[in-house]
Amino acid sequence: MNQDLSVRVSDRIATIEIRRPPNNYFDVVLIAAIADTYETLDDDPDCRVIVLAAEGKAFCAGADLSGQNASQTGASQSPSPQRHLYKEAIRLFRTRKPVVAAVHGAAVGGGLGLALSADFRVTCEEARFSANFSRLGFHPGFGLSVTLPRLVGPQHAATLLYTGRRIGAAMPSASGWRTGSSTSRTCERRR
Repeated sequence: MNQDLSVRVSDRIATIEIRRPPNNYFDVVLIAAIADTYETLDDDPDCRVIVLAAEGKAFCAGADLSGQNASQTGASQSPSPQRHLYKEAIRLFRTRKPVVAAVHGAAVGGGLGLALSADFRVTCEEARFSANFSRLGFHPGFGLSVTLPRLVGPQHAATLLYTGRRIGAAMPSASGWRTGSSTSRTCERRR
């Protein structure tokens, strides 16, 4: 098991918690570990649903472009071609169990993509989202050019993708952005 993830199953609910506080930046090693865990849970009859959560101040503030987390976990900074980020990320969409992302704090860039890879999102007041790729000069990654328009519609998705505008959890749940909300007190426990 990857030291940056904790997994527990209780009452048929599996909770996977990302443990790279405070910002929970991801790299190919972490995404592969989440995908491996999803695959294991897919075969577990004691698991009916997966909750993806994170400790720290952010759900996931995007990709670790520095390679720092890979060196901290002892992983190679140059993954083999078989462990390319997009190949690992696509595995997240293949899980047969429903996935709920418990989003608190920032879900930015690839972190937004990670949140949108879930079937449902539950947020709190402090949650905020941004597809900041255009501000960094990158093409939207993590499948956002497909998942975001499906969720909020093509016009709103284009605005978010082109401007990198940050939006809060107050975004109407009718848009599909979030499927539920939690109190700030629940979010406080994640920190």
